[in-house]
Amino acid sequence: MKKIGFLSLLFLGFLPAALPQKQNNELPDLPSQQPAKEMEALVRKLNIDSAVTVKNTITIKGRRVPYTVIAGTIPVWNENGKPIAGVFYTYYERSDVTDRSSRPLLISFNGGPGTPSVWMEIGYTGPRILQIDDEGYPVQPYGMRDNPYSILDVADIVYIDPVNTGFSRAVNKDIPKTKFFGVNADIKYLAEWISTFISRYKRWASPKYLIGESYGTTRVSGLALELQNAQWIYLNGVILVSPTNLGIERGEVMGAALLLPYYAATAWYHKVLPADLQQKDLTDMLPEVEAFTVDEYLPALAKGGTLGEAPRKQIATKVARYSGLSEKAVLQQNLSVSASFFWKELLRDKGYTIGRLDSRYLGVDKKDGGERPDYNAELAAWLHAFTPAINIYLRDELNYRTDLPYNMFGNVFPWDNENNKTGENLRQAMAQNPDLHLLVQSGYYDGACDYFNARYNMWQMDPGGKLQSRMTWEGYRSGHMMYLRKEDLATSTQHLRDFILRTIPKAGKGAKYGGEERGER
Repeated sequence: MKKIGFLSLLFLGFLPAALPQKQNNELPDLPSQQPAKEMEALVRKLNIDSAVTVKNTITIKGRRVPYTVIAGTIPVWNENGKPIAGVFYTYYERSDVTDRSSRPLLISFNGGPGTPSVWMEIGYTGPRILQIDDEGYPVQPYGMRDNPYSILDVADIVYIDPVNTGFSRAVNKDIPKTKFFGVNADIKYLAEWISTFISRYKRWASPKYLIGESYGTTRVSGLALELQNAQWIYLNGVILVSPTNLGIERGEVMGAALLLPYYAATAWYHKVLPADLQQKDLTDMLPEVEAFTVDEYLPALAKGGTLGEAPRKQIATKVARYSGLSEKAVLQQNLSVSASFFWKELLRDKGYTIGRLDSRYLGVDKKDGGERPDYNAELAAWLHAFTPAINIYLRDELNYRTDLPYNMFGNVFPWDNENNKTGENLRQAMAQNPDLHLLVQSGYYDGACDYFNARYNMWQMDPGGKLQSRMTWEGYRSGHMMYLRKEDLATSTQHLRDFILRTIPKAGKGAKYGGEERGER
């Protein structure tokens, strides 16, 4: 990962008490006789409070939707009220809506930690998306096109880039990294920033939703409680796209067992399962694997070395059957097959590795031997597609003028992972707020944040089963970024649209428990 230092403050032209106005974001004229270093110092610094505005229209589900997009930065303040960073955002607002008190606001994050919101903005929910083929592979010439599946018809959206991702930066190198780079520090400053954004854009009355992808699910799960308890902002929904473990402990045995259904889905996709399994549809085959995982595989792994030779052989035979690996390979791994070994082994005899975040993608290693792939095949393809597209979009279409590099992966290390209780944070936020609902979206071919672990999160967040009626899980036949496959983009955005419209409370309905038995809805 490329190491990138913090950049200095350009000027403090912020408007703390008012909505950011459209500003001239042109670069300054640079006299030709200036030394090169001085010229760079003038243009590669952050304007921590800026905004440019563009108007556009899009057709969604056959209807014309006019909108305004604002690209800019809003400061992060320290405890003394001084700016310590500028966070870049793009905000999409449907412009034919006059009353925003009932208009939902979707607050969107990606993950890493260390990546901006580019992935969902121009790949999933935004009105403009990158040009890729129907399965999500990069194509040239690079560019952008309208997204007929955008959810801008039902919700306004703000995409937020945490510090050192995208164009977001600290004001200078002396600001402690601990202010930003850690599970709980990240949640704290972003909650305060969201409060500032909501005040500036007058969205306090609006129904509010958080959506996060990958590490962004850790972020928004923690934000759900932080926004309630520290900023007094109450949500109607949280959407987790390809969720992490959310700080819910697995242990080595549980972690190994829960991966098997993902292995089976991947093996099915690559057509290496036994004929009786292969001829079934994916979602008809997986329940058998899931039941074996919970009822037989997990107890066998828990027994470790005390498992007898005969039952060990029986378990290895079934793991091989469901994973597409050889029985010999499973036994050599002591029944516990690591994900990295699976990615290397499944198609080894064909000369390919499979992708970590999306196992539909194939890679080619220097050597067929070894325990893990040389690189992530899917990530190379995604960076190939997204990097030129986001720079074209922000710099050319939205006319946001800066010579800062747009950090697809920024330096956010060391990252403090201590005291990650974000799954419990989300549970507590849902318990405190009867109007808060959860939607989880997973790709069956995601090996980093696999679908069965996502479902396990939901089981463990709510061991008493009292919140299950407000939790929904959806699966898709693609990987980590399921929306890159055209068929799944259409389906997953409709699931978002349905979730948002379903969870907006009726006018005047009280947020309380106990109404169900009296027929209240």
